[in-house]
Amino acid sequence: MKRKGLLVVLVMMAIAAIAGCSSSKGDDGKLVIGIDDKFAPMGFRDDNNEIVGFDIDYAKAAAEKMGQEVTFQPIDWSAKESELNSGRIDMIWNGYTITDERKEKVLFTKPYLENSQVVVVLADSALAKLDDLAGKEVGLQSLSSAADALDASPLKAKIANVSEFPDNVLALTDLKSKRLDGVVIDEVVARYYMSKEKGIYKLLDESLAPEQYGIGIKKGNEALLEKLQKALDELSSEGTAAEISTKWFGENKVLN
Repeated sequence: MKRKGLLVVLVMMAIAAIAGCSSSKGDDGKLVIGIDDKFAPMGFRDDNNEIVGFDIDYAKAAAEKMGQEVTFQPIDWSAKESELNSGRIDMIWNGYTITDERKEKVLFTKPYLENSQVVVVLADSALAKLDDLAGKEVGLQSLSSAADALDASPLKAKIANVSEFPDNVLALTDLKSKRLDGVVIDEVVARYYMSKEKGIYKLLDESLAPEQYGIGIKKGNEALLEKLQKALDELSSEGTAAEISTKWFGENKVLN
């Protein structure tokens, strides 16, 4: 009985060890990347319901460099850090703005793209500058860097009401329906929709805040961060990052 008992314990320990190794994120040959699948042109669904975008192509190229398979997992963007810390995803990679608050929650790669928070209004709107939003109805994506930028601006106290939406598409829909006067949104996203729906929108003259995008990785996983950053650096040096940027933006916007 003692020998049997010892054997059972050893088998259980071996199984636990194997399970522990297989669950080490980034070491099992597979990466799960959390995205907002309505964040064009960074990551979104095309007319065939396929997930496409700049960040999608960029992530695929980086994963190939790392010798790993990649899966894109649409998530509730307002719970992105919780998804990462729970282990359900390995990276947050979809126009993820680097902020001091987020640095306390996740590890970041070096910035790879410049962005700013801007305000979109309808093309026939009389609004021209940020101060014109005083007393107006404004929308934005909840728990986004747009919300952070507006919270940090004295403009917020002048706005009549701020409505929060699960994604930018819904906010822009309310803008087109004239239930909103303006939408605070990432400039890269705004310009994408302006290019697709010509004559519908315009940007106010001033921006709220400049910012930079990075990729978020769970704290404590420095090994995965180092491996990813090495792949990104190689994509920049060989010109692949520039090619992907030109495909989506018409120019190389990637930071070296």
